[in-house]
Amino acid sequence: MKMFFALALSALSLLACKPKNQQATPTAAAQDSLTHKNTPPKPDNAHYAPAFEGQTRAPQVQTQTDYEVILRSDKLQEPWGITPMPDGNLLLTENKGFMRLLNPETGEILQDIKGFPDVDDRAQGGMLGLCLSPEFEQDRMVFWTFTERVADGNHTAVAKGKLPQGADKIEQVQVIYRASPTYDGRLHYGGRILFDDAGNLLVSIGERSDKQTRVKAQDLSTSFGKIIRITRDGQAVASNPFVDQPEALPEIYSYGHRNPQGLAIHPETRALWSNEFGPRGGDELNLIEPGKNYGWPVITYGVEYSGAEIGDPPIQQKEGMEQPVYYWDPVLSPSGMSFYSGDAIPEWKNNLFLAGLSSQHIARLVLEDNRVVGEERLLADKGERFRAITEAKDGKLYAISQSGKLFVIQKK
Repeated sequence: MKMFFALALSALSLLACKPKNQQATPTAAAQDSLTHKNTPPKPDNAHYAPAFEGQTRAPQVQTQTDYEVILRSDKLQEPWGITPMPDGNLLLTENKGFMRLLNPETGEILQDIKGFPDVDDRAQGGMLGLCLSPEFEQDRMVFWTFTERVADGNHTAVAKGKLPQGADKIEQVQVIYRASPTYDGRLHYGGRILFDDAGNLLVSIGERSDKQTRVKAQDLSTSFGKIIRITRDGQAVASNPFVDQPEALPEIYSYGHRNPQGLAIHPETRALWSNEFGPRGGDELNLIEPGKNYGWPVITYGVEYSGAEIGDPPIQQKEGMEQPVYYWDPVLSPSGMSFYSGDAIPEWKNNLFLAGLSSQHIARLVLEDNRVVGEERLLADKGERFRAITEAKDGKLYAISQSGKLFVIQKK
């Protein structure tokens, strides 16, 4: 997002560093779980009751292991996606339509990579998420999402290309998927992308924000507000849940999403998790199952940016629609996220780390039996809008911010 959007965001979306005691049981202290010490908890935007205990405002936890946060680079240009390379370097997308290869130990930019299709980088658009082929060391293929501008608007697109060793230009570029329909807007593209265990691509797509488009999150004939699953050539996976329904797009994997910008697979259970922006309140963490409906805009724990309620009457639960495992109010503004699978900081094992934009911190969530039992704020003293976070093979976490900074979080 650009400075333009940072200003618009205050109207469109209201959107810690040394933290002890990893586990906690839900008590009254949960009301203080999202605050700094001696700071009163912020009030909810919507006074809706959660569907179950622990669905929001989990107890505060604090990391016991000594760790440090190091600013590795401040020379990036609006980074959006980040992924580790097999050789230990980092590959990043930049919003204007480029990728950069960076040495995470020195912060040195090794290559500015060009040759990508033009992007529509207005407001929330641009070059978005990326991932590497599972066989990258053999095929050198990179997959990414971007906002493609056409005569009658724009859409989220998925592309692939080959990055030869040492090259500064992507080759054999091919757009393999375009979200439909095209719409003349500037918001809610989704854009996160990853491979599942079967070697297929999972891609998150937003519902384009406006009231006339948000309802399409419930419409199986469009890709708005969906998570899709496609092959490396952009075709629907044959086992997708709606392939036998003539009125549905066969690539749809789940639906009823608002603006999902985070996707991650649990390192042990291999379950797919997603986060998404709510409106004013109601950011969500969801456990994704094929064919399930996640409710937007029929059910939500948020309200309009004006403060008006959503729905007549507003409801938070409905049969046939999935409840979020967890929601935030006030919002986290979650973007990229990553599970921790390393051994460097054992108490973080299988914890989920989410990059917060307007909240300006990294949220660490402790999960037990698919429920959030603790939450911690990291890097809250940096004053940064965090866009994405990833784990390297050595157990270090790397977080990028919208202002162009790269931080490493590592054991001391």
